[in-house]
Amino acid sequence: MIRLLFAIIGGILLGGVVHLVSVLALPRIATQDAYSRLAGITKENAVTALPLTEPGKSLLPFMDPAFALAVCRYDLSNGPIKLAVPVSQSYTSVSFYTRSDVAYYAINDRSAGRRVIELDLMTEAQHAALPEDEDVTAADRLIIDSPTPTGLIVLKALAAEPGLMPQAQASLAAAKCGAPSEPPAKASPAKR
Repeated sequence: MIRLLFAIIGGILLGGVVHLVSVLALPRIATQDAYSRLAGITKENAVTALPLTEPGKSLLPFMDPAFALAVCRYDLSNGPIKLAVPVSQSYTSVSFYTRSDVAYYAINDRSAGRRVIELDLMTEAQHAALPEDEDVTAADRLIIDSPTPTGLIVLKALAAEPGLMPQAQASLAAAKCGAPSEPPAKASPAKR
């Protein structure tokens, strides 16, 4: 009887370990992740509006039909990028994901406190390479460190009523994602 009990407990533990390993490994081995699905219809370092969600035709999982969506598939290997998103009338949010779909930062219009959400996205190495006088983040400059050189930025604008969807789409269409208009200043040699 005790052998049977040990066999059952061992089977349950082994099943739990196998289940846990498969759940944790699946995102790394999946071939149709969000980044891969969007690679064919988006450009790098540019905002692309996504089609409205229809039942059974959702491009990404869990898309809400009350939101207009746009994405920026970014690559920081050529340098940092600047993101500027005008806020919509109801609600606007910006979420950042690594290449393997791990969310690492999000901001909305209420926390930004402005009519435009503006920020600089760069890797930790690029941030460390900024001159010291530029590293001081002023209240009007938000710098986000990306843990990976590639990833996705998902932009959402709420249409509180179906008639407001064109306005929400227009606010996302005005969003910019790309190289900064002016390159970061070079560090000048210190005079002694």
